[in-house]
Order: sequence, then C-alpha cells, then structure tokens
Amino acid sequence: MGAFLGILWSFSRLFVKTSAGRKRFNVLGALNAITHELVMVTNDTYITAESVCDLLRRIAMLNLDVPITLVMDNARYQKCNIVTALASQLNIELLYLPAYSPNLNLIERLWKFVKKKVLYSKYYPNFAEFRDAITDCLKQTHTTHKKELDSLLTLKFQAFKKCELVPI
Repeated sequence: MGAFLGILWSFSRLFVKTSAGRKRFNVLGALNAITHELVMVTNDTYITAESVCDLLRRIAMLNLDVPITLVMDNARYQKCNIVTALASQLNIELLYLPAYSPNLNLIERLWKFVKKKVLYSKYYPNFAEFRDAITDCLKQTHTTHKKELDSLLTLKFQAFKKCELVPI
C-alpha cells in the first residue's frame, strides 16, 4: 500500500518509506447507529457473499430485541440471493443506498477516521504490523476513540436540497 501523506509541502525532496502493497486486509463492518458498537469480519483475500453472510450471522448473534436494518451500498456480493435469503431468515432488513452515495452511510465516516489514525504519515515494516494497527484501532472504538467518534458519528447526513443537472 502506498503512503498516505499528512503533509505534502517541503523545500527539499523527501523520500517516504512505503510497503510493497501486495497483500490485502479487508474489513467488512456494521455499525450500530445509536451505540456505535462495531461488528466486523476481516480477511486477507476478498470480500464475497460468504463474508457478508458471516457478518449477518454475527449481527444476529447479538440477540438484539429491536428490528435490525443494515444499510449497504450496491456491491454485487451484497445483493445476491444467498445474502438476501439469509437476511430474511435472520429477520434483518437490508436497505440499499443509491449508487455513489457514501455520504449517506454512517460507517464511511468510521473508515475515514481509521485511515486518518492508522495510515496517514505512518509506515509499517511488515504486513502483520499493518493489520494489527487497523484491528487495534477498530477494537478501541468504544474506549480510546469513543469521545472523538461520538462527535463524528452523528446522524446528520449531507444532502443536496437544491441541485440541478446542467446539460453539457
């Protein structure tokens, strides 16, 4: 993964160490909009329909006594029959956002926060340290980062009230 630079301006050329970026670490998560409790599934391969099913099972294991609505984007693996059937069986409602609207998904703010805390201007000499830094940051959402996240993860969403399409 290339470097995420926090500061770019300099009088002299500065070389920043980066890793090769040949390995991947995926986090699929669900965030409780009220309590900010995070449920996540991680892997080193690809996010698939089975990954989404694992997440649904973990959410169901929380045994919440309220109806559950999971807000998702329109990724193909999230809309397939396996996922929708399992969600129905577990009594979880799936709500799909319109295309290209991450501003309406609360968890996108968490992902941005994690990138800022873990990746900006940081170098990890090996993949294990990189993975552990992300995992540790996510595990600290209810402890170390709680105060910051409580102000960031509000239910105020950017919406465009007055917009019009301009013909080209």
